[in-house]
Amino acid sequence: MKILHLDSNHPLLLKMLKEAGFSNEENYKASKSEIETIISEYDGIVIRSRFNIDKQFLDAAKNLKFIARVGAGLESIDAEYAEKLHIKLIAAPEGNRNAVGEHTLGMLLSLFNNLNKADREVKNGLWNREANRGIELDGKTVGIIGYGNMGKAFAKKLRGFDCEVICFDIKENVGDENATQVSLKELQQKADVLSLHTPWTPLTDKMVNTGFINSFSKPFWLINTARGKSVVTAHLVSAIQSGKILGAGLDVLEFEKLSFETLFDSDNLPNSLKELFAMDNVILSPHVAGWTVESKEKLVKVIAEKIIQNFKNQ
Repeated sequence: MKILHLDSNHPLLLKMLKEAGFSNEENYKASKSEIETIISEYDGIVIRSRFNIDKQFLDAAKNLKFIARVGAGLESIDAEYAEKLHIKLIAAPEGNRNAVGEHTLGMLLSLFNNLNKADREVKNGLWNREANRGIELDGKTVGIIGYGNMGKAFAKKLRGFDCEVICFDIKENVGDENATQVSLKELQQKADVLSLHTPWTPLTDKMVNTGFINSFSKPFWLINTARGKSVVTAHLVSAIQSGKILGAGLDVLEFEKLSFETLFDSDNLPNSLKELFAMDNVILSPHVAGWTVESKEKLVKVIAEKIIQNFKNQ
């Protein structure tokens, strides 16, 4: 089988597939339209987030048997149309779930202990001990929305903190020893912290808006290491200003490009984003929660194993 690689990845991916008998070809620079002229020659493609795999692309891929995305989500692919064409979709949430769990915990502890703010102040000659007095996770209730690979990994990290962990998911019976599954209403009544671990779907698009935020019974902390478009930035800013949200840790932003590769390609950043940048109780990272040294290798290992398992003898 011939596989076209559209993004560079850890070299282990090419090595594992070659050893399993697959033919690898790499094309990291051609445009989407250029790839469409040759895609019919290939049985499979491996991509991260270089461009969208839409109906036009899939119609050109006459012999495609699978699309493997080196990442957790498949939102850059027209999954419904691909399935109609009997093209198998492969993702690798197992590969970076631990990284996301650790990053989420790191953001939460940094917020609770004012670490980013305190660091900046000390480096600028300020020694504000009382203003940087932290709070403890012990005894708090952490609510997780989306209890799949990422949500479960975060809950596992919380086991030593003597906090209550609850989760909400559209799937039934996903709770485990690390988190009790509850209704969304109960989560909104009890949570001191909300952590999002959902894919970007019509259900989660702009999910965290003013109405959603106001449904919480008490002020809470927000962590988002999932998808930026699930949170309406302007509504988040207003909620922080009013004290309804106590602070936020955001690895993803509403205004990211679908490729996840850039944010600052315009001088005209939305005012809400500029306001967010100026807030001391907001910490940001550039969509790297699942982007560790270890996860880079784990992701391709999972992808390679799934391709080999499904297609080695075809």
